Amino acid sequence: MPRLTLLLICLLAPLAQADDHSHDLAYSLGVKLGERLRDEVPDLQLQALLDGLRQAYRNEPLALDEKRIESLLAEHEENLAAAPERIEKAKAAEKRFLAGEKAKAGIRVLKNGVLIQELRAGSGRKPGPKDRIQVRYIGYLADGSQFDESQSPQWFRLDSVIAGWRSAVQEMPVGAQWRLVIPSPQAYGEEGAGDLIPPYSPLVFELELLDTKE
Repeated sequence: MPRLTLLLICLLAPLAQADDHSHDLAYSLGVKLGERLRDEVPDLQLQALLDGLRQAYRNEPLALDEKRIESLLAEHEENLAAAPERIEKAKAAEKRFLAGEKAKAGIRVLKNGVLIQELRAGSGRKPGPKDRIQVRYIGYLADGSQFDESQSPQWFRLDSVIAGWRSAVQEMPVGAQWRLVIPSPQAYGEEGAGDLIPPYSPLVFELELLDTKE
């Protein structure tokens, strides 16, 4: 029986022994289930989870047939089992990519591992840690695929962007255009960002700093 199914059974069984503390017990079970699922399925649709929980607990007709449910749970278990191998492969790929980038001519390495290559010099002021910045940029994954672009000037608060941007842009004079290679811990780390950026993904940006204001 899939692990998630066992978990639900084990959590729901004590509810039959309702007492004066039934509300707090139900809440506590929900907390533990939520903590487990937050780590196991970070993009889980909570409303669908609650619908399935309610229907099963009340012995109501289910929205999916048993064959579909078992197939989905088996696939989930397979993905969990393969996750450690995928993580190690992603970490190794990032390490190789960063090593190759660091070996290129004209690369400067910041203390946090961000790699900087100057494409065009600037002569204006450098932003402070809480300043607003106006930029144009293109973002790439390590394989060269583009995941974001803003060719129209955009304003951001520097303290609202990823850590790799914050550290690099504070050293960047207005008018400069740099190529940034940002290690995953300074970007979206082990979580990634939705379907666009996988976990443990280093990011590459061509970034032009147009203006900055306090």
